[in-house]
Amino acid sequence: MLNEEKLIKRCLENDSNAQAELYRFFAPKMFGICLRFTRNKMEAEDVLQDGFIKIFTYLKDFKNEGSLEGWIRRTMINTAINFYKKNLKKMNEMDIDHTDIPNADEETAIDRMSNDELLKLVQALPDGYRMVFNLSVIEGYTHKEIADYLDISENTSKSQLSRARNVLQMKINKTKNP
Repeated sequence: MLNEEKLIKRCLENDSNAQAELYRFFAPKMFGICLRFTRNKMEAEDVLQDGFIKIFTYLKDFKNEGSLEGWIRRTMINTAINFYKKNLKKMNEMDIDHTDIPNADEETAIDRMSNDELLKLVQALPDGYRMVFNLSVIEGYTHKEIADYLDISENTSKSQLSRARNVLQMKINKTKNP
């Protein structure tokens, strides 16, 4: 059983063994979050590393209000969002406002897919779609919160979520019905 208070204290004293223990305990879960927000494993590893640097830098600011895992999770999500924003200018994406995506029917084949298959489909979404999809569907943020995080309008958030769902549905149907 992880004694968070003692571990945090030791980490704040720059105990490298405690830092390694914290990393080993939380990294696998956080890597899953990073994978969902990035396009590939290499980007996810970069976000994970940057996130843990922030965690160790700002651990002194954790007030033991709420769970340590929740605080670490939010730090990882914020790191992924910052990674997305930093790289947005470098990415050559299509203009989503002029993309015609037909509506897919509502019946899904998700139950027949493995987690890895679904993760690959999410990772293949255009970056804006992927960010909004993860923040809304997986993390449970409202469109207002997403809009604030990503510096977009609420309507853009809603539109990108709808389009992400349609793209995923089409890809799922195509994968399961070649």
